[in-house]
Amino acid sequence: MPDTVTAPQPHDAAQNSLDLSHHWMPFTANRAFKAAPRIITEAHGIWYRNDRGDQLIDGLSGLFCTPAGHGRREITEAVTAQLGRLDYAPPFQFGTPGGFAVATALARILPDGIDRVFFAGSGSEAVETALKIAMLYHRRRGEGQRQRVIGREKAYHGVNLAGWSVGGMVRNREMFGLGMAGVAHMRHTHIPENRFVLGEGAHGADLADDLERAVGLYGADTIAACIVEPISGSIGVLVPPQGYLARLREICDRHGILLIFDEVITGFGRTGKAFAAQSFGVTPDIITMAKAITNGTVPMAAVAASRMVYDTIVEDNPSGIEFFHGYTWSAHPVACAAALASLKIFQDEALFDRAAALSPHFLDRLGRLRAHGIVEDIRGYGMLGAADLAAGATMGARGFQALTALYDAGAIVRITNDTLIFAPPFVMEPADLDHLFDTVEKVLAGF
Repeated sequence: MPDTVTAPQPHDAAQNSLDLSHHWMPFTANRAFKAAPRIITEAHGIWYRNDRGDQLIDGLSGLFCTPAGHGRREITEAVTAQLGRLDYAPPFQFGTPGGFAVATALARILPDGIDRVFFAGSGSEAVETALKIAMLYHRRRGEGQRQRVIGREKAYHGVNLAGWSVGGMVRNREMFGLGMAGVAHMRHTHIPENRFVLGEGAHGADLADDLERAVGLYGADTIAACIVEPISGSIGVLVPPQGYLARLREICDRHGILLIFDEVITGFGRTGKAFAAQSFGVTPDIITMAKAITNGTVPMAAVAASRMVYDTIVEDNPSGIEFFHGYTWSAHPVACAAALASLKIFQDEALFDRAAALSPHFLDRLGRLRAHGIVEDIRGYGMLGAADLAAGATMGARGFQALTALYDAGAIVRITNDTLIFAPPFVMEPADLDHLFDTVEKVLAGF
């Protein structure tokens, strides 16, 4: 059993005195929430407790970020010790042992040759960093005109300007203007031919040729990078078709375009290996990561670049600062302590292998949701899955109904529009997965 801190205690009535008026909540219908709050007060292992004293199973690993379960004592102790030793140091022109130690630990599990690590504070910051690295790489090579970035429809790459610009989730884009210049999008891979396929669909690899079409339209010498999630997570777990990522790699190589994998969700075992790049056998030039890097305990993110990219930017620079970029929280000592403790847990408990072993049962239970007439499609890979529900009167209404009904029934999952998304912790037992999906099935049976 994981070494966790004290289990959730009985409901504290003082939580009812919370003033809800000042907190502007992210990606939340604030008025609806404050009319019927869902307040989580404690977490232990795979369980949450809310302010009503109810226990809820975590079907989402927090927000894709706690695969080792909640309340890990090893992380608590590491963070506490670090706060007593070194709480902060400036990351510009100074270093701390933790930053170098985490970078070295990451290099051991990343794909071969992707081992130069730059730290940030969130997945959104990691994407911004990766895109700037790609543009600077080409500038250092004398091709500064390569400034265009190719993203994909239905993609999510965070909420900063460059991230939502290269992303393809309409609601994340439509309120905020034109976005970053020089961005084009490939078509998404969510096609009818692959409905109800768990794993890589047999159809759609040719959609990668949209990148070749962009080369024909704009010219290869204007394109800096192509950025994709190996599995599009936030929109509803769009697993790539067989051969799709390999074809993107081939096109990028042919035209001198950098390939960026956004592994903020898929990194750290979600696909059964450390990174999805390894699961799919395709190595990009740059990988972004965040979320599970500290098991969700302290905000942290990283960008791993190939030696070729790093050497072009750093080693070939004549003198001075090579990359005018960074954050106050880059390689924060406390975040580094949490990351080192988390990475040790992942290794000591072989959690990536455990995820691979749990996946068949997870996907089997996910697939059984097809028996409910309200379910219109199911997708999954590793320990990541989604089920599309038939739309209600308006887009998202049925999904929100399911979210609140599941909360009341004792389960937490994610919704995007009318899609239920699952990403359970790797420390679950098969019986825990059964409890999660039994709860989901009971809720869906009432629709």
